[in-house]
Amino acid sequence: MASEDATAAAGAAIVKRSIAIAGHRTSVSLEEAFWRELKKLAKQRGRSVSALVAAIDAERRGANLSSAIRVFVLEVLVARQ
Repeated sequence: MASEDATAAAGAAIVKRSIAIAGHRTSVSLEEAFWRELKKLAKQRGRSVSALVAAIDAERRGANLSSAIRVFVLEVLVARQ
């Protein structure tokens, strides 16, 4: 149980990364668990993480980019169930 708690805590740590969107660099802060899933989704779609984030950015409506990414990842994972 303690090992599972430590793993969950590690996935909850916020990680800030720089991403290029439409030729501009921007910083995105996400939990490590979301970065892992975002990378998997990008690979499955044959895209770079930057290209996938650019597509998410183009579709977001008023939400900040980090929130839009989290919702995107969550919606994909829920749809798979």
